[in-house]
Amino acid sequence: MHRAAAALLIVGIAACVPVAPPMPAPEPAVAPAPILSPQDVVAVTRRVEPVAEAVCRAETPDQPCDFRILLDGDPRNGVNAFQTSDRAGMPVILITVGLLADMRNADELAFVIGHEAGHHIARHRDRRARSAAEGARILGGLAAARGADRQTVIEAAELGAFVGARRYSQTAELEADAIGTLIAYEAGFNPVQGARVFTRLPDPGDQLLATHPPNANRIEIVRRTLAQLRAG
Repeated sequence: MHRAAAALLIVGIAACVPVAPPMPAPEPAVAPAPILSPQDVVAVTRRVEPVAEAVCRAETPDQPCDFRILLDGDPRNGVNAFQTSDRAGMPVILITVGLLADMRNADELAFVIGHEAGHHIARHRDRRARSAAEGARILGGLAAARGADRQTVIEAAELGAFVGARRYSQTAELEADAIGTLIAYEAGFNPVQGARVFTRLPDPGDQLLATHPPNANRIEIVRRTLAQLRAG
């Protein structure tokens, strides 16, 4: 079992601009200290990873479940987290430095890790690809049946793939929220407190082709799932 540790390096940038007296020089600009220390991050990952692995092995024993939790140190990747796989097919959870700096407490970080693990457990990457393929087949087939030329059929298939993937993504996010709630809860964290991270994210609202469901829906899924867990 891998138990990866993440460390966040905060660099203060000092600015010194010479000015003519009597105006004083500006104070050095100092980056704010992170709310979660590197030790906090290590502690959270060490508690959440084995629970995510256990849930994965219980629900999908036929797929790899040895999660690696890594820090994406490129600030250009913004406030984000995502699940992928390494070359050996092992599941990897990447958390950007932007998102880690935005975490307000350990509950939020635990929920985010659980959510990303949920994508792997529910096989969302494969299912999203199948949804896109089905959308391409339907719209491309309709265009061909109406006698469209080859280029129009290709464009229709591309649109179908886009719509199929986007519409499935909303369902997948809610499923991952429910699984993330289970993992965070079993690891000893408060998923409802963790889901407060949604209150700071842009809300996609009810847009038909949004990749994520409305934030209020996601918070409600977490609350309902936690209530079911506590009720046994």
